[in-house]
Amino acid sequence: MVNTASTASTANATKAVNGDAVSKNVRLDFAKSARKAFRALIGFDAAAREGLDPALVELIQIRASHLNHCAYCLHMHTNDARRAGESEDRLHMVAVWREARHFFTEREQAALALTEAVTLVADRGVPDDVYARAAAQFDEQELAQVLALIFAINTWNRIALSTAKVAGTDER
Repeated sequence: MVNTASTASTANATKAVNGDAVSKNVRLDFAKSARKAFRALIGFDAAAREGLDPALVELIQIRASHLNHCAYCLHMHTNDARRAGESEDRLHMVAVWREARHFFTEREQAALALTEAVTLVADRGVPDDVYARAAAQFDEQELAQVLALIFAINTWNRIALSTAKVAGTDER
């Protein structure tokens, strides 16, 4: 027996992105289907950002989204960074920040290295030197906030990827 509700939820749909029709595979709407979890994650995300420099927040979210191949979040956070005044040069260099260190402060470099280690934690854990570098740049509360933000963006990336969110369709 075919479940018509699940069949309907995986049907193709068309949406306009930048004036072009984009076909996408429609999967469940996590925000509607898991309302309590979604609201809790929004609260966690807001708490993680609290007290952090907005530019740093976006750099962390952009780098994690690169690593996770999450086009939806990458599009959203590069646009948010631009609206917040981030330069195109820095946005283009986030993916290769080690080769373009002069674009980023020591603090930002430490946060980007920590973002990579936590995002790719299954590869080699979080090396002591990466953690120590971040701990030298952030006080204990800030470091906890940075870690929480990294946890949050990795969760958002996984939601977007699992539910096949399409870059350019952010409806915030």
